[in-house]
Amino acid sequence: MQPASTWTPDQPIVALRDVHKSFGSFEVLKGIDLEVMKGEVICIIGPSGSGKSTLVRTINGLTPVTSGSVTVEGQEVHDAKLDKLALRRKVGIVFQQYNLFPHRTVLDNIMMAPLLVLREKRDDVEERARALLAKVKLIDKEDAYPAELSGGQQQRVAIARSLCMRPDVMLFDEVTAALDPETVKEVLVTIKELASDGMTCVLVTHEMGFAREISDRVYFTDHGRIVESGPPDAIFECPQDPRTREFLSKVL
Repeated sequence: MQPASTWTPDQPIVALRDVHKSFGSFEVLKGIDLEVMKGEVICIIGPSGSGKSTLVRTINGLTPVTSGSVTVEGQEVHDAKLDKLALRRKVGIVFQQYNLFPHRTVLDNIMMAPLLVLREKRDDVEERARALLAKVKLIDKEDAYPAELSGGQQQRVAIARSLCMRPDVMLFDEVTAALDPETVKEVLVTIKELASDGMTCVLVTHEMGFAREISDRVYFTDHGRIVESGPPDAIFECPQDPRTREFLSKVL
């Protein structure tokens, strides 16, 4: 049974309220409050080990919370009655690792979830997959296998694969961290175009220049807490918290 939702587009499409997450005795998230409005681009920055990836994975239910509330379109993500398939359709995620099936072509990788999970018609899915390949500028690679692609190309296929489920929100968890510097730009351009099209995006990133350029708001995390948040110009030009200033002085 799917819990009813009273969500309207003038409310946050994603909301975290006092979210805590512990792994055994180690508390990774310590009372996270975060809101994302429909069409917004949110960037989460901070040092390694500050809880950024754990935070973003609570949004689509991959990481259960210890306490607090996570809602997507007004529905509690960690409600046992929530249809997880419906949630994963609403919230796409792209990881640092591409996780493509090596024995499947690019086109097959993109089409698999809509065909096998959603049971959609092949002709409809194939048309959508080819349109997405054009969008990520890989239309000539549909018959290639992952091993024949660069890291940046594989990551763009992973983005297209997630988009083929037609999500309302896209999560990006350090998607350029494993890439050669020469291929980072092509992936960032793809994400920038998605954002320009109005896709709601939440990004965990170490690319500070990109975060400043693309985001509506930036959240700086440290030791499981949101230390400071605000518009990118405010965060990058005149951060208020000493910890934010210290971090940015080392990475800019």
